Amino acid sequence: MIAVVLESANSSLTRTTQGAHHVNSSASELRGASPRREASPRREASDLRTIGILGAGRVGTAVARQALKAGFEVRIATAKPVEEIAMIVEIVTAGAVAVDAPDAAAADLVVVAVPLHKYRTLDPELLAGRTVIDVMNYWSPIDGEIADFEDDPRTSSEVVQDFLRGAALVKTLNHIGYHDLEEDGRAPGTPDRRALALAGDHPEAKELVAEFIDQLGYDPVDAGPLAAGRAFQPGTEIFNGSHTAAQLRALLSTASQPSHA
Repeated sequence: MIAVVLESANSSLTRTTQGAHHVNSSASELRGASPRREASPRREASDLRTIGILGAGRVGTAVARQALKAGFEVRIATAKPVEEIAMIVEIVTAGAVAVDAPDAAAADLVVVAVPLHKYRTLDPELLAGRTVIDVMNYWSPIDGEIADFEDDPRTSSEVVQDFLRGAALVKTLNHIGYHDLEEDGRAPGTPDRRALALAGDHPEAKELVAEFIDQLGYDPVDAGPLAAGRAFQPGTEIFNGSHTAAQLRALLSTASQPSHA
């Protein structure tokens, strides 16, 4: 079951005073990282049924459609009443169900796909204790300079994790185009299956995300802690291309080497 929250300037997922299948997992490839703050509870692979996608632009809706194809249920919420969004939800992501925001955020896995400059409109309390995928990118030539990221040496995902302190954030799905996401997925074991990197500080959260990536049709490759997401930010070789798991591991290994410039 996947929950998709459509982007809205006055989203009920923003901070307010009102409160709020069988899996062929590649998680064995993951190497551990020290947990940070509150790690998500361990889940069995068969428990992964609901995913929340906060933001329904091109990336968010592409993830939703791919997840529907994989057999997940999809829920969608916006700031508007459910009855006002039900029809458009069915048109954009046929088979999805319109719900209220708290129901969307309570999914097994939450995908944050809002424009990065709106990340502070997310409600940390609503996402506390959840495993959260960060698909957002900081790309100043396109989005303009944002002080939160220009003035901080950390990666954008590390900054977002600090804001969403109670969540277990995992960076992935940011380095594949939304068209490619729906076209490039292949069954496990397919030769030259495309791989996607993931990075995070919570091992159990990364295992869950790896299962989801595999179900979407891609080989998950663990890059390491959240800071390692720098290797697949905009402008990098990983971000700019399509790679198999072996190719991706080699690129991540190269990126992790100290610079001698």
